[in-house]
Amino acid sequence: MNNRERTLAALNYERYDRLPVVHFGFWSETLEKWTGEGHLTHDEAMAWEDGNDADRAISDRLGFDFNWYTTFGCESGLFPGFDPLVVHQFPDGSRHVRNEHGVIVLEIPGVVSIQAEVDHLLRDRSTWEEHYLPRLRFTEERLDTAPVRAGRAALPFVDGGREALQSHPRDAPLGLWCGSLIGVIRDWLGFEGLTYLQADDPALLEEMIETVGELCYQGVDAVLRTGIRFDFGHFWEDICFRSGPLVHPRLLAAKVGPHYRRITGLLGAHGIDIVSLDCDGMIDALVPIWIENGVNTMFPIEVGVWNASIRPWREQYGRGLRGVGGMNKNAFARDYAAVDAEVERLRPLVELGGYIPCPDHRIAPDARWENVQYYCERMRRTFG
Repeated sequence: MNNRERTLAALNYERYDRLPVVHFGFWSETLEKWTGEGHLTHDEAMAWEDGNDADRAISDRLGFDFNWYTTFGCESGLFPGFDPLVVHQFPDGSRHVRNEHGVIVLEIPGVVSIQAEVDHLLRDRSTWEEHYLPRLRFTEERLDTAPVRAGRAALPFVDGGREALQSHPRDAPLGLWCGSLIGVIRDWLGFEGLTYLQADDPALLEEMIETVGELCYQGVDAVLRTGIRFDFGHFWEDICFRSGPLVHPRLLAAKVGPHYRRITGLLGAHGIDIVSLDCDGMIDALVPIWIENGVNTMFPIEVGVWNASIRPWREQYGRGLRGVGGMNKNAFARDYAAVDAEVERLRPLVELGGYIPCPDHRIAPDARWENVQYYCERMRRTFG
């Protein structure tokens, strides 16, 4: 079997010769550290994107079979995005910068964590209609844009994207990028802005959701009409924190759910029955809404301080729920014994079926190269 066949068999509760060993990419600081240690070349680290040639080379060297974020699709965000603009420069070197979402963030030299949001261009109907709505129309140009940006993750849809898809190696599963239906709106408005808009102008928020939903649908439809065969669909949202959702479940169910259903219905009509969704944080309150609307594979199942696991979801929702993720990446910063313990913790979860372990986020800079290699070897020995 190849890795595409293994993956589809595992997620569909079918027999396979061994479990694929999967990852979710790397922080750039991780690749910089590994370059300094001599494990990678500078060119490899600089060239890396999810699913590209550099990604496959690094994956092979570590022992992974593929990156789950090997997804291609249509540009589904602002088109064009806002040009970066320095709004204010401070004496200490920090600065306020308007990013591609129209959000003013604080940049601090040497700090690589999520940037603090200072202000938002999108505030009301006038700013929506002037600055955002014109950037959310579907055009064929969106099919040939490089790179596609999904939230904070760059997807490798390169110039001449149709040719790239046609020539993509079929030894690993190929995902179809389905966009973001509410997470990207939260990015534009900020958490507080989204919360207030629900009360101040619910009609405007619904129009935003309708606009984004229609754009994502048209993009998925356009890519599927090229005739390229995809193995799974994939959404990005990131609408949860460590204690629960940043978006009220009622809003997700009533206003966003129909757009998931419409897109997953389109995927199903093209024979795509695995649909995954990337959302960090404690997602428990939103899982049933996604399942009801055709999203059946949770990713990356962050272990976090809340100990996320596929087991309670499987017990509650049955075999219709699948998962990719749930491996505590913190083990990579420790030693072989910690890796052994984590693999053993995963063993009974794998035995549930419909589940493929994967580090529960990008591999972080504290990860030791040899520990990641050992994890891949141990996974093959355990689940071969």
